[in-house]
Amino acid sequence: MMAYKVPPATRIGHVHLKVSDLQRSIDFYCGLLGFEITTMYGSQAAFISAGGYHHHIGLNTWYSRNTPPAPVKAPGLFHTAILYPTRKDLAGILYRLMQKNYPLTGAADHGVSEALYLNDPDENGVELYWDRPKEAWPLHADGSLEMYTRELDLDQLLQEREH
Repeated sequence: MMAYKVPPATRIGHVHLKVSDLQRSIDFYCGLLGFEITTMYGSQAAFISAGGYHHHIGLNTWYSRNTPPAPVKAPGLFHTAILYPTRKDLAGILYRLMQKNYPLTGAADHGVSEALYLNDPDENGVELYWDRPKEAWPLHADGSLEMYTRELDLDQLLQEREH
């Protein structure tokens, strides 16, 4: 019997985050990162998106209002990864974060992608990244995908804004 495989066109549709302060999270995801509110569920939940989708991120305080962040060394979400369409778009959000003095927790070249890392107000990890074209992904000698973590040159990334 063959093992079940998810259909190749399957994608992650959205992430739903427990947050301690809804407005503070809206300020981060909408005010800083530029997502748009598609709908609110009273004062306890917001659904936000890019490009008019019903929602990419749900934010709620149903079980977490006014609570501290989850412990770093506990099971749970490591980060939410937000895929930007182009390297220039990634450079644009890096510039915005720098203008707002919002701290990064890291930045990396993974071969297949380039990524910026930061935390939201509840210490949930957020990865902002773009994928290199598939034909540019690095491969091992045996043809398997080679992914790595190398330093990302932020100054060089920012120059992408000028092109």
